Amino acid sequence: MDRLPHTGVSTASPSDLSPSRAPLTTVAVVGLGTMGTGIAEILARAGREVIGVDINESACRRAVTALEVATARAVHRERITERERAGILDRFRVSTDLRTASDAELVIEVVPEDYDTKHEVFAALDTVVSPSAIIATGTNALSVTRLAAESAHPERVLGLHFFNPAPAMKLVEIVSSVLTSPAAIEAVTALARDLGKEPVALGDRPGFVADGLLFGYLNQAAAMYEAKYAAREDIDAAMRLGCGLPMGPLALLDLIGIDTARTVLEAMYTASGDRLHAPAPILGQLSEAGLTGRKAGRGFYTYEAPGSATVVPDAATAEVRHSTEGARPVRAVGVAGSGTMASGIAEVFTKAGLEVVLAGRTLEKAERAKARIGKSLERSVSKGRMTERAREQALERITTADALDAFAEVDLAVEAVAEDLVVKQELFKVLDKVCKPGAVLATTTSSLSVVACARATSRPQDVVGLHFFNPAPAMKLVEVVRTVLTADDVRATAHAVCTTVGKHPVDCGDRAGFIVNALLFPYLNNAVKMVQEHYATPDAIDAAMKLGGGYPMGPFELLDVVGLDVSLAIERVLHREFREPGLAPAPLLEHLVAAGCLGRKTGRGFREYAKA
Repeated sequence: MDRLPHTGVSTASPSDLSPSRAPLTTVAVVGLGTMGTGIAEILARAGREVIGVDINESACRRAVTALEVATARAVHRERITERERAGILDRFRVSTDLRTASDAELVIEVVPEDYDTKHEVFAALDTVVSPSAIIATGTNALSVTRLAAESAHPERVLGLHFFNPAPAMKLVEIVSSVLTSPAAIEAVTALARDLGKEPVALGDRPGFVADGLLFGYLNQAAAMYEAKYAAREDIDAAMRLGCGLPMGPLALLDLIGIDTARTVLEAMYTASGDRLHAPAPILGQLSEAGLTGRKAGRGFYTYEAPGSATVVPDAATAEVRHSTEGARPVRAVGVAGSGTMASGIAEVFTKAGLEVVLAGRTLEKAERAKARIGKSLERSVSKGRMTERAREQALERITTADALDAFAEVDLAVEAVAEDLVVKQELFKVLDKVCKPGAVLATTTSSLSVVACARATSRPQDVVGLHFFNPAPAMKLVEVVRTVLTADDVRATAHAVCTTVGKHPVDCGDRAGFIVNALLFPYLNNAVKMVQEHYATPDAIDAAMKLGGGYPMGPFELLDVVGLDVSLAIERVLHREFREPGLAPAPLLEHLVAAGCLGRKTGRGFREYAKA
């Protein structure tokens, strides 16, 4: 917005923010971009009188048109009547003059994320609205406290952070400074609930909860791509398929706006000093070039047109993705291990029609693993996903063994034993001796060095990482991890096998965490730090990430499921490899593990669980 007119009205009288104040019935929204228009729609639908203000006349017209289109769609879908639609449209009026907001009991500022612009709006509002009116900023990166301190009535200033698209997203972060009146928070919280939202009350820090966790993760994904560790499509697919996220991080950066992300990260870095918050250079390069994402038609991806969501091929799009040319034939697979992951991987291979040798430390353990597969296949039959005959054939293709000598004729040997490098290296020494020349040797490690396993053999060129995700039969993702010694045809074989068994392979190099864990566990660690610093509770953080980020599980739900000991081990590996201070495991996590509070498996982690 450009400069706003001042009226010279005195605001010296004290503001009335008593708890008994009437509900907020008239609301002004200053800034009618996508977010402002969405907030105005929510308010008008909820029966509020809404005054939309933007210095740009075309923005005002677009806001009216957007509301007309949205309500017409709601009528078509029989969610509202024509009469209700008329009422909504009547309750929304727009203006380019800020003075039209003079009667508002609440003003929500949603102008661009620039401190000087927001300060100018706040200064103008001090001369326009009643001293009893509440003024809320929609910032997610700038200091609410600073805006409040420079306002005539700091006690009425707070943060009100909606998520995009505002009509659909349930979360609203309500942010108070040390100056904010509890009555103002109470009034806005009541409004948020009346709008059908889930309010989370927070203190003032850049990014608050949802964006504070989200943007650090997005920044690391951008840095991963910039380092050419993995292709953009693979990074995005890995996080969607491996973590169940609605969008990959690079596609999400394009949607949010790369320039916006850079601004948020700059504010976070200024406050935290954590190098993981320092914007990845590629964000600055793209922003300066005007390649800010979907709105510009190009960012990490190229789009059909500015504002379009349709991705089109560009120079970075590989003509041949994960070529399987030259792949070695694989008809028989050996799986070493008898735990849940080993049996799940064996099930994946046998269901795809491959012969499987399942070797445990004892024949009894191998038979128990096969029985586990049988029960899983029975569930598939009961759900109509396979026939009884197909189940019987799948089990017939599995041969159990108590020694790796049984792998003599397999084309692919997959180890799925304990996550202990010494144990894995000893196993690879044996595989090197018993497997035929040309057999591919694979490790399912999620955090250890693949090349360290390869060097335990006389044929490191035949060794590759195949990181399946748990439960292996259900999860589509497999990280194909190449070392500096892995032969091209071995990598091609790994991709061909993944395709054969119906998995989605992504390609990455041999470094700690690969793609998913390298991006996931710093995010989980930062969530623990928020609790450790008493900024927010596990419940508030889980709600924020599920409702504001579309995550299937909150970070503390996920930590308790994965196991706090497992999480700590992975975080230590990441910290040891990358040497970033920000990756050091949160002391609170270490303390819980030391106390034996490991999550669901022990009945207590960040929450307590009923014993089975």
